[in-house]
Amino acid sequence: MTENDPSKLTAVIVDDEELARKGLRLRLQEIDSVSVLGECGNGKEAMRAIVEFEPDILFLDIEMPGMNGFELISEIQTEVMPMIIFVTAYDSYAIEAFKVHAVDYLLKPVELPRLQEAIAACAQRKLEREAGDEKQRLLEMVVALSGKSEAAIGEILDSGEALVEPVDRLAIKDGSSITFVPVRDIDWIDAAGDYMCVHAQGETHIMRTTMKDLEAKLDPTIFQRVHRSTIVNLERVEKVSSHINGEFHLTLSCGSSLKMSRSYKEKVKHFF
Repeated sequence: MTENDPSKLTAVIVDDEELARKGLRLRLQEIDSVSVLGECGNGKEAMRAIVEFEPDILFLDIEMPGMNGFELISEIQTEVMPMIIFVTAYDSYAIEAFKVHAVDYLLKPVELPRLQEAIAACAQRKLEREAGDEKQRLLEMVVALSGKSEAAIGEILDSGEALVEPVDRLAIKDGSSITFVPVRDIDWIDAAGDYMCVHAQGETHIMRTTMKDLEAKLDPTIFQRVHRSTIVNLERVEKVSSHINGEFHLTLSCGSSLKMSRSYKEKVKHFF
């Protein structure tokens, strides 16, 4: 057993053969990026070690008395599952191993290059996991601060767009005058060339802008694009009807009917 170095991947070795554990430990000592926290001779010992150490990696034999490797995996109940590297003398379990999302499957005796390759794959997975965790923390923080839904903020983060505070009203210029249209009054918006037609309370206001710029000004928890040239106020949708061709038709409270194209059908989730 070695002390835990926070800069290293942590590992627990599980094998009922003492010589096999010793051989693997000696190989791992040649890899600076791994710190072995414990060794276990059976599944019950492994369960305790996983809870105690919360290792990044579990080097796991398959054929063990009492509880085999697959049974052990099914019993693990920690919040974060260790990355599994199977180390076995048998090649017949490979398909089953990858069905349980094992990182790698090494045959005894383990060669150092293959072990290094498996460790590198674990290091990459850990980086990806940490990046995902960091995004989730950011998402939760922004949701708390902005009051927007997690789905809406998640879409913005995925697109790489900046988080812009939505406007309360649109300033629409008509000749020498400007009309201020409250965003809450908008039923839907559609494009007509270089102009946007803003439909609100039975009136249509024409403004010169792009669909993308206008979409960025609107709260995505309320307004969603359902067609290349249409944005709808979700609160105005009273009925969603599906068609055989994969399109949807939306019926609004104002009586208007809009078409949702197939390329935007994933937006249906926002109506529920």
